[in-house]
Amino acid sequence: MLLGTLPLFHAFGLTVTSLLPLVEGIPLVCYPDPTNASEIGKLCAQYQAKILCATSTFLRLYNKNKKLHPLMFQSLRLVVAGAEKLNTEVRKDFKAKFGLDIYEGYGVTETTPVASFNLPDVLVPSDWSVQQGTKIGTVGLPLPGTGFKIVDPDTLEELPTGEAGLILIGGPQVMAGYLKNEKKTRAVIVEKDGIRWYKTGDKGQLDEDGFLTILDRYSRFAKIGGEMVSLGAVEEAVGLVLDNKEIEIAAVALPDEKKGEKIVILVSGELELAFLKQKLMEQKVNPLMLPDALIIVDSIPKLGGGKTDFFQAKELALSHDSIV
Repeated sequence: MLLGTLPLFHAFGLTVTSLLPLVEGIPLVCYPDPTNASEIGKLCAQYQAKILCATSTFLRLYNKNKKLHPLMFQSLRLVVAGAEKLNTEVRKDFKAKFGLDIYEGYGVTETTPVASFNLPDVLVPSDWSVQQGTKIGTVGLPLPGTGFKIVDPDTLEELPTGEAGLILIGGPQVMAGYLKNEKKTRAVIVEKDGIRWYKTGDKGQLDEDGFLTILDRYSRFAKIGGEMVSLGAVEEAVGLVLDNKEIEIAAVALPDEKKGEKIVILVSGELELAFLKQKLMEQKVNPLMLPDALIIVDSIPKLGGGKTDFFQAKELALSHDSIV
């Protein structure tokens, strides 16, 4: 039994929790609101669901909701996270509350959408060895028939194992193209080794066992004094020094006359810039990663699937008066 709660307008919800069970004959119970933690818990217990797919944002809600008792998720055997990077604290808190591991996957809409995933380790009876299916911090191994290449983002030359670069995804699930937009299609689809590869725009690296780690988006950088600073790394550093897990953040780059760009942090809670900078300096964070300003907001803009809407976050920052 699969518990389907993800919205159908999102590729993850449409394919994995809707079309897949229909095609494979997997029993499915649906609920239209992935944020209603207590009702999802009741459905899971009532129908003894075995698989739950969610985003990191929704899993965080399940961790916090006191009406969602751990016994409600007792029947689950597999919890899969996708659509956004799985937060480390969300993983730990979910394990502490429900006693369940979260298996992270990765993909994009243009690859229909799943490209890789982690799975539980498997015992091989023939020699009693263990086939490793999971590495914490990675998004797992590619699907059968799917391949990854890590290439230089400018030349598209393949990079050695362990080096970080642009992620290419090749396989039968790669889209034919954008509808009536050949120019945009040519910009993201390349032919290499007789295979069509999709340029994801994500920065990542492969280890010696083929597990993929996502490091950042190439578009999510600030150029400060000629140096490229990862906004994802800034968010990670800020998240590590904040004691209050209720606070959500988003880092954006805004124009700056002196440095080219500056880093501004949107915060859904009370926080002082001086305090944050002091904490980051105590952790010996690269000075270029220190934010120049904070904007206190009621909530961080989100897309329908629960991801942060960085375009709207930047627009909000540009239009905001109360920069501190």
